[in-house]
Amino acid sequence: MSTPISILQQYWKHNEFRPLQAEIVESVLKGTDTLALLPTGGGKSVCFQVPALLLNGVCIVVTPLIALMNDQVEQLKKKGIIAVAIHSGMSRREIDILLDNCIYGQVKFLYVSPERLHTEIFIERVKKMTVNLIAVDEAHCISQWGYDFRPPYLKIAALRELKPEATVIALTASATVQVQHDIMDKLAFRTDHQLFQKSFARDNLSFVVRKTENKEKKLLDILNRVKGPAILYVRSRKATQEIAGWLSRRNISASFYHAGLDFDDRSKRQDEWIKNKSRVMVATNAFGMGIDKPDVRVVVHLDLPENLESYYQEAGRAGRDGKRAYAVVLYHEADLINLKRKTEQAHPEPEVLKSTYQSLANYYQLAEGSGEGQSYDFDINAFADRFQRHVADVYNALKKLEEEGFIHFNESYYSPSHLHLLLNKAELYQFQVANAKFDPVIKMLLRLYGGELATGLVKISEAYIARALSVSFEEVVNILQYLNSLNVFLYEPAKDKPQITFVQARKDAERLPLNLKRLAERKALVMSKMAAMQNYVSSSDRCRMLMLQHYFDEKTLATCGICDVCLERKKKENQHAFKDMRSEVLTVVRQDAFTLEQVEEIISPKDNTLFIDVVRDLVDEGVVEYDSAWRLKIVPPGKSNLI
Repeated sequence: MSTPISILQQYWKHNEFRPLQAEIVESVLKGTDTLALLPTGGGKSVCFQVPALLLNGVCIVVTPLIALMNDQVEQLKKKGIIAVAIHSGMSRREIDILLDNCIYGQVKFLYVSPERLHTEIFIERVKKMTVNLIAVDEAHCISQWGYDFRPPYLKIAALRELKPEATVIALTASATVQVQHDIMDKLAFRTDHQLFQKSFARDNLSFVVRKTENKEKKLLDILNRVKGPAILYVRSRKATQEIAGWLSRRNISASFYHAGLDFDDRSKRQDEWIKNKSRVMVATNAFGMGIDKPDVRVVVHLDLPENLESYYQEAGRAGRDGKRAYAVVLYHEADLINLKRKTEQAHPEPEVLKSTYQSLANYYQLAEGSGEGQSYDFDINAFADRFQRHVADVYNALKKLEEEGFIHFNESYYSPSHLHLLLNKAELYQFQVANAKFDPVIKMLLRLYGGELATGLVKISEAYIARALSVSFEEVVNILQYLNSLNVFLYEPAKDKPQITFVQARKDAERLPLNLKRLAERKALVMSKMAAMQNYVSSSDRCRMLMLQHYFDEKTLATCGICDVCLERKKKENQHAFKDMRSEVLTVVRQDAFTLEQVEEIISPKDNTLFIDVVRDLVDEGVVEYDSAWRLKIVPPGKSNLI
C-alpha cells in the first residue's frame, strides 16, 4: 500500500517532508478539517496533493490565481498526474468537456476559480463526482477582515453542502487570528478541526529599512554588497522598464516583468531569470506567485506595499534555500504621503462604481439579465479613452466591483490553443469519406496528438501543425475554425489579453446592490493596514521580525538579531568591536581602492555580519564610496557623499 512518504518519494523525489507538512497530511487523511498557515515557499500544495493521491476520487482545489492554477496543473501533468483547471475566460463547451472527464475519466485534481462555483453547470456536475477533498488555497480571501477579500469564496460553503463527506483543507501564507477564525467559520469547519501554524519568523532573512532621498544610489550599493539573484518591486509598469534599463547601463544584468507583457515575453523573461541569465528582475506584484527559485538573495521594495500581508509574502521570496538573504525597503518621506493618497483613491464612491458598471454594460452591449459567466477581452486604455476616464480611476473601480462580486477582472490572462475531437470513430470515418480534402489534416492531427483528442482538451500549437502540413499558420487556423463550425472538433484559439468576466448577470446600474456597510468597513480596514505598513517603515527601535510576528498575532518576545534594528542595537552594545573593525577597514582602503571581497580577504573578519555593517555605515556616512569599478575608496576631503 502507498503511504504519504512513498507518494512524496514517487512524485516529488523527496525523502522527507518539510516541517509541519507530515502532520498536516496526516490530519487530512484522518478526515479532519484542517487550516494550514505556512509562509511563502513553505510547500502548501504538497499538503493537499499528497493525501488526495492516497484517496479515491477527485480533489477540488479552489484558487483565485489563474496563472498559478495553470502552472500547478502543468506541474502535476509532468508528474503523470491527471489534472484540469476551470476558470473565467473558458467557453461553456470547454468546461462541459473537462467536467465530464472529472466524472467519468481519471482526473485527480480539479482546479476551479471561485466565481465558477455557483454556476449551474458546475453544481450539477459536482453532484455526480466522487470528491475526496476540498482544498481552499489563498484561504484569507474568504474573510472580509483579510487583505484580499473575494465574495465568490463565500460560495465554498455551498460546495460543502453538496459534498458533506469531503474533508476541507484551507491554506494561506498570512492570516491574523481574526482572519483564521473567520476562515474556519465561513468554511463550516467541523468541531474536531485542526490548526497548524508555522512561525512567521524567518531565521535566515534579514529585514532592513532605509530612509533615503537617493534610492538609486542606495540600490546600487545593496546590489554590489549582496551578490546573487534579486527581485526589485515597484508599483508601476513603466518603472519596471526604466529601472531595468538603468541597471543594465550600469553593467548589472536586469529584466522587467508586469501583467501588460504578452505571455511569451513574460515566460521568456521569467525563464531567463530563473536560469540566472539575468540577475535582477524588476517587477510589479504580478511577479512571484508559483516561482520556485530558492537562491534569491535580496528582495528590494522601491515603492511601499499596501499592507504588511503583501509585503511579507513578497519579501519571503528571498532565501528559501535557508541561506542568509535580505528583504529591504527603500523609502523617503513623500512615499508615506503617496501611500495614504493611493490607498484612499482605491475606494471610489458608490456613484463612481455604478457609472463604471454602466459603462462596462455599454462597452459590451449587454442587456439586463444577460452575460452571466461570460468573459470578454478588455483593453483598459481603450475603455478609459472611450468613456473619458483616468486609467487609474477605472482600475480602482474595477477592483472594487470585483471585490463586491459583480465581475472578475484578470489583468494577466493566458490560455494556449486547445482542441477536442467531438465525433466517435465511426462518425469521424464517415466525415473523412464525405470530405476528402480534410482527410490529410485530420490524419495529421491524430498522428500529432493521438487518442487524447477524443478524451479531453489537448493543448496544441498551430505553428507546429503548420510545419507538419507544410502550410501557413493562417491556413491551419482557418481549417480548425471551419472544423469547429461543423462540430467535428472543438477548437479554442489562444487568448492573451486581460479579461472581464461578469460573475453575475448584468444588473441595472442605478439599482446596483452595493453593500455600503461592507464598503465602509473594508475602507476602514484597508486604511488601518496601510497605517501598519507606514508604522513598520517609520519605526527604528523595534525588531522588524518581531513587528511582523506581532502583526500576525504571534506571541513572542524573541528578537531576530539580524534585522537593521537589531544590528544597530548590537553595534551600540559592542562599540569597542565596531570601532576596531571600522579602524581596520579605513586602514585598508586608505592604502588603495579595493573591492568589498578584497577588503574582506585582507582583514579576515571573525564576524562577517559586523564587517558588512561597518562598511555599510561608512558608505552611508559618506566617509567611503564605491568607484566606477565597484571598488571601495576614501571620499576626498570636501566632497559630500551623504544620502
